[in-house]
Amino acid sequence: MAEQGAKQAAAKTESHDPDFPEAFLQFMRGGWRDDPLDVAALPEAPNYEKRRAQLSEAFPGETLIIPSGNEKVRANDTEYPFRPGSDFFYLTGDRDPDSVLVLRPTGAGHDAILYTRQRNSKETDAFFRSRNGELWIGRTHTLAEKSTELGLQTAALGSLGEVLADSAPGRTRVLRGFDANVDRAILAFEPDKQKPRDRELAWVLSELKLVKDEWEIAQLQAAIDATVRGFEDVARVLPADRGVKERLLEGVFGLRARHDGNDVGYGSIVGAGAHATILHWVRNTGVTKPGELLLMDMGVEGNNFYTADVTRTVPVSGTFTPLQRQVYDIVHASQQAGMDAIKPGVKFRDVHKTCMRVLAEGLHDLGLLPVSVDEAMSEDSTIYRRWTLHGFGHMLGIDVHDCSNARNQNYRDGALAEGYVLTVEPGLYFQPEDDLVPAELRGVGVRIEDDVLVTADGCRNLSAGLPRSSAEVEAWMASQREAGPRLPE
Repeated sequence: MAEQGAKQAAAKTESHDPDFPEAFLQFMRGGWRDDPLDVAALPEAPNYEKRRAQLSEAFPGETLIIPSGNEKVRANDTEYPFRPGSDFFYLTGDRDPDSVLVLRPTGAGHDAILYTRQRNSKETDAFFRSRNGELWIGRTHTLAEKSTELGLQTAALGSLGEVLADSAPGRTRVLRGFDANVDRAILAFEPDKQKPRDRELAWVLSELKLVKDEWEIAQLQAAIDATVRGFEDVARVLPADRGVKERLLEGVFGLRARHDGNDVGYGSIVGAGAHATILHWVRNTGVTKPGELLLMDMGVEGNNFYTADVTRTVPVSGTFTPLQRQVYDIVHASQQAGMDAIKPGVKFRDVHKTCMRVLAEGLHDLGLLPVSVDEAMSEDSTIYRRWTLHGFGHMLGIDVHDCSNARNQNYRDGALAEGYVLTVEPGLYFQPEDDLVPAELRGVGVRIEDDVLVTADGCRNLSAGLPRSSAEVEAWMASQREAGPRLPE
């Protein structure tokens, strides 16, 4: 871990940075105040402490290491905006790169220590010479300030190497894939035995996140409410009688995401016409066309990284054609059937089967299935999937695909429980090159996606602020266009 300490000590400079004369260096070293930050404990800090305690209970007597991750180069000397690893943030609330949470076993559980960067303050030349000095990036926290804010003991990142070197083989687990230096240090123990141990840490963390507490639900609701406003913003600038670029609509929603939250929770999908049939269409290089459909899969990520995930398919002209309405109504019926099925104890896969049967029945009514619905849905066939492509939904939370490392028996093959938040998002997609469908269906894609909370006796649609039925969508489009464009307040 010598590299980790070196990273902390070295000033981050670029090849084009000047070699300053001594007179300038001397001039820059003086005449600065060092104002303290007004730091208070985060009101949600007890939530993070509770989660660390839950993780501690799962691994008594073991050292647990969870990194935040490192900054990633976008191009040459520019980097992507940094977002901490979700599990790390879930346990700490810290937002900085290169930080590492270490839970060390004690007689009563674990001591939690956050190893993090020290300030490039005015006491060193790094203050003005380093690209991560405070003259460049603004005032950063001292270790004590960060400790106060997070309710968590802190230590200098440069001392992490000694801690990792002292970690006991066979009694240490690390969350992998976020910090290569940490990964290498722990794998040096017993690589063949270490990897299964680390995988277990990942799935325990994912399963802790399955049930959302009241604070998390409030965070999700805020992100979803902002997403509703973002869809309204887009509808208000979408012309009924001429085309506009998909990227204009992406940008309008992105403005709302940056204003009301942290950012978009994932790359926005804005699929006009046949682009709606491409599940991961994120290039958004197309243009809307009156008479066609527009599929938009977008979500605001809140300031604490909980994200919405909502899809709506709307008629650009404001009114569905009869065939578009027929396809849309099939998808809506499928989604409603899935929502009606959700309650504690219901198998995740049974919700999927419920949604898929309605889609298969709709495909049969359209005359597309060459066999009966039962045959199409049998495990040795599933030919209906040619036009459905994906499952009914996924868990949602601090990640758009939350809890992804959970074991199948507790997620995909498991039962739903009160406090789960998941998407319900069936769809039908008729590719423009598909010769097995009538010409008038080719290039038509419809998905409807909402975010639901599993309650004691069913579920609550957190994104009910947006209409779902075809008639409601048409009325909503008309009302948004009548209201006209707006700027976020």
